[in-house]
Amino acid sequence: MSKGLDTRNMIIKKSAELFNRKGYTGSAMSDVMQITGLEKGGIYRHFKNKDELAFESFEFAINVLRKRYQAAYAQEKTITGKLIAVLSVYANIAEDPPLAGGCPLLNTAIDTDDTHPMLSQKAQKAMDEWLGFLESILQQGMESGDFRKDIDVSEVAVFLTSAFEGSVMMGKLYGKSQYVKMYLNQLYHYLNSCVVN
Repeated sequence: MSKGLDTRNMIIKKSAELFNRKGYTGSAMSDVMQITGLEKGGIYRHFKNKDELAFESFEFAINVLRKRYQAAYAQEKTITGKLIAVLSVYANIAEDPPLAGGCPLLNTAIDTDDTHPMLSQKAQKAMDEWLGFLESILQQGMESGDFRKDIDVSEVAVFLTSAFEGSVMMGKLYGKSQYVKMYLNQLYHYLNSCVVN
């Protein structure tokens, strides 16, 4: 890997964490300069503007999440275990979040809903991917006979995501993992009563 590409990747990684903590609108280029140790010209050598850096940083952040979800999914053998595993990736949000600052999808959706339509569209696309991922797990469970045949996979995926993201927000707000763990406790009850055969 060339030195220039190393530098570009370092800027993206550090900016992803910055934007995830402070938001796109709350982060200035001076903040990017401070965390990277580069002058403005050194940053603009790799990115034409703050928007381009934000787009690349968001994609990096989502890829970090994607890898964590995929790893959680792969380590479980049962379909119920796989569903619970992917919804548990923030179980230790205070001690071991996938990315510093909380969930980049949640943070970006809130930060840009009325301020940056293009970044908001990227968040919508990432959410569509996530919902599709959950729906595919639910569909697999229905086909294998592990999950009830009468569930509406779209509705269940939206419900699980809404509760999941709410618990992540509370965990981040209070700096405690107990809220995600409380969600997971209720998730078991919900799955056993509404989804699992």
